[in-house]
Amino acid sequence: MASRLLRLRSTSSTFQSLSLSSTLSSSIDRCFSSSSHSPPSSTTPEAQAYLTNLFDHVGQPTSATHPELMSPADITPGITAQEYIHRRARLLALLPPASVAIIASAPVKMMTDVVPYPFRQDADFFYLTGCTQPGGLALFTHHSGFCMFMPDPDPHEIVWQGQIAGVDAAIDFFKADQAFPLSLMPKLLPEMLKGATRVFHNPNTAPTSPYFKLDAFQKALANYQVKDISNYTHKLRWIKSPSEITLMRESASIACQSLIQTMLHSRTYPDESKLAAKVEFECKMRGAQRMAFSPVVGGGANGSTIHYSRNDKKIREGELVLMDIGCELHGYLSDLTRTWPPSGKFNPYQEELYSLILETNKECVELCKPGASIQEINNYSVKMLMKGLKELGILKGEMISSYHQLNPTSIGHYLGMDVHDSALLSTDRPLQPGVIITIEPGVYIPPSYDAPSRYCGMGIRIEDEVLITETGHEVLTASMPKEIPHLKALLKMSSDK
Repeated sequence: MASRLLRLRSTSSTFQSLSLSSTLSSSIDRCFSSSSHSPPSSTTPEAQAYLTNLFDHVGQPTSATHPELMSPADITPGITAQEYIHRRARLLALLPPASVAIIASAPVKMMTDVVPYPFRQDADFFYLTGCTQPGGLALFTHHSGFCMFMPDPDPHEIVWQGQIAGVDAAIDFFKADQAFPLSLMPKLLPEMLKGATRVFHNPNTAPTSPYFKLDAFQKALANYQVKDISNYTHKLRWIKSPSEITLMRESASIACQSLIQTMLHSRTYPDESKLAAKVEFECKMRGAQRMAFSPVVGGGANGSTIHYSRNDKKIREGELVLMDIGCELHGYLSDLTRTWPPSGKFNPYQEELYSLILETNKECVELCKPGASIQEINNYSVKMLMKGLKELGILKGEMISSYHQLNPTSIGHYLGMDVHDSALLSTDRPLQPGVIITIEPGVYIPPSYDAPSRYCGMGIRIEDEVLITETGHEVLTASMPKEIPHLKALLKMSSDK
């Protein structure tokens, strides 16, 4: 029994009475009586690979392996075990009685038959568990609390891919109430679903997770008992904790510093691909794990394509370049955009259009405060931009559809663990302290647009991150220049070197 409890562990001394019916307990015994599911002896190399008592090999950073990043209280850098426990309690408080929530980790996606894409964890799974590894499954019930199914150890995979977190780590490191090997899930999960009136799950990760094909889950699906957990998790993630705000500030600071260095670089290397490489290098040298998205580096007319990502052209003398970039720091993202002339000089037409976008950006930032909404700020930006574009002779008529040809985007979005964070929440929702949004007015004039030719083929966006505070707002990207004199001075510095 001792070697079995090493893997089937619970934080409660009354393991069966807390969470397992006698039927489920019998299911566990039957699972272990089968040779196909027998746990390895604690003395075998396979078992040793599964042990995580010292947390120096749990498949992700710990305070033992990365003391420069984490304290012993942390599960992930900057976020303590206590905060993760609090998040789970908040989720359970939202869940209806007699319901079960199932959240699977993100799947591994393959570039070729043997080469995977870099893995990024599903934001909901990360937010609630702190586990950054693939293959896991998290369950939440009022009766049992937080349960994890962890991937079974495979000595062959460990040789090729490294150590993974096991059941011990689920209990002792991730602070699950219960944990089981994933191989037991087909027998245990149906018992856990018995009596549930509603089952919540993440549709984005469900199709590739083994629970999705279980008869018990498919039956609940056919009976219309299955709902999207995102309606709850997006509410939880909307307002950031002080720890999350600290990480968001750091992520924004890294992005700003990196884009400043890239701007300096643009004078000497006015090439989209080189600027994309430069900003990624600078972000990672400052501690970011990855980019938040593929950098948008649109030189000249390419800047009029909102999410241009080919990044394969040389920027010609006199053209503007629009760079939309962001990085990820320990699960939290940044997102900012600047537009500038690598030559260091705006022509008069570029400057007057840029000034319109800049003033819209600044006025919309001032509107950011508790009680306002993204939709209200967006409505203000549309009126301001329509008026300015008419005065420049670019926009003709009063039709909103004509304006949307030049700017089909909203003024901003929520930001956090995803670029468009808490995406299910309405932009009419009154903002509250702790919410982080973007403010990103822009204009995108295709080369063939019916407007004065001096403006055609021009794309300009100025994007900042804004934290809503008790008294108003804080611009997290304020260190990134956007005023024309400041941009000119910065670019002159690069030419003086």
